[in-house]
Amino acid sequence: YPLQTNTITEYVTPGEIKFQRLKEELLKAKHFIFMEYFIIEEGSMWDPILEILAQKAKEGVDVRLMYDDVGCLSKIPYKYDEKIRKLGIKCAVFNPIGTFFNIRYNNRDHRKITIIDGHTAFTGGINLADEYINVNQHLGHWKDAALYLKGEGVWNLTLMFLQNWNYTTNTTDDYDLFKPKVHHLEPFESDGYVLPYGDSPLDDEIVGELAYLNMINRAKDYIYINTPYLIVDNELVTALCLAAKSGVDVKIVTPHIPDKWYVHIVTRGYYKELIKAGVKIYEYTPGFMHSKTFVSDDELGIVGTINLDYRSLYLHFECAVWLYKTKSVSQIKEDFVKTLKVCQEITLEECDNVTVYAKVIRAILMIFAPIM
Repeated sequence: YPLQTNTITEYVTPGEIKFQRLKEELLKAKHFIFMEYFIIEEGSMWDPILEILAQKAKEGVDVRLMYDDVGCLSKIPYKYDEKIRKLGIKCAVFNPIGTFFNIRYNNRDHRKITIIDGHTAFTGGINLADEYINVNQHLGHWKDAALYLKGEGVWNLTLMFLQNWNYTTNTTDDYDLFKPKVHHLEPFESDGYVLPYGDSPLDDEIVGELAYLNMINRAKDYIYINTPYLIVDNELVTALCLAAKSGVDVKIVTPHIPDKWYVHIVTRGYYKELIKAGVKIYEYTPGFMHSKTFVSDDELGIVGTINLDYRSLYLHFECAVWLYKTKSVSQIKEDFVKTLKVCQEITLEECDNVTVYAKVIRAILMIFAPIM
């Protein structure tokens, strides 16, 4: 995917704000809407969006929806894609679940992408379900983040969607019809450099992890990270520890209230080694931290769908946006600093104050870290 200019970006958080912005932009669509999400679930968030999509389909807009079947398991009714198609919306199900288990179900479409008329897009960690806009607060406050893009950088996300759509539906498209300038004749504003990129388990290249490692290794002053999970390999642990020992201010925020207790136990298993090296780790006290963001040295940022865990880094289809000297980089940093005010810093004493039983459970669970 090419490096892009002539693009403006905006960091959008929390999910409630992204929800409103998304509806506003969808209503402006005149030619096509592409949506690719890991989770959709009927409720206060998805239902009004679906109404807009159905209305736009009636107006002649090319509306396409793709969702991951494993991600939506127990979230939507059986054969939900048929209901969607009856509304005039083209629908594709990624890796549809069959009668028998298949190893390919591990390769899930974890992306969250909306593309409107080729020149406007959203991506980030926010799915289309009620917990993402804090209607359902069973995990406390859900902290999440998205990125709004307008301009030529949207093309990279459009390519990702069309490639996945064509593969899933066994169809072809003339990609030139969906380029950013086809339906936006005026020049785009430019704000730094953006590189939306995808990661796939099929190409033998760990793009998501390499992008993170590159930012950690380049950091000179600071690197601040939000992640819902911290289940990382030796390369990432080494890079984080080396950065901290080199004098870089390394701060990581994880959830205080977990969505998966066993994953959180393993996440906490990495704290001690990192803290001993000088990494500062915080837990988001109000609830669940679901943002996946990196920001460094007031210059570089990443916002996307890629968690710091084995599934995201090795098994899933993912996406993110690398940012250089954009206004959104400062927005990511400002939000991170603000978020720290409601977090609790984890100490070495807390890491040591663990029962023997908990240590045994953690040791057993660490064996299964590569499939978490």
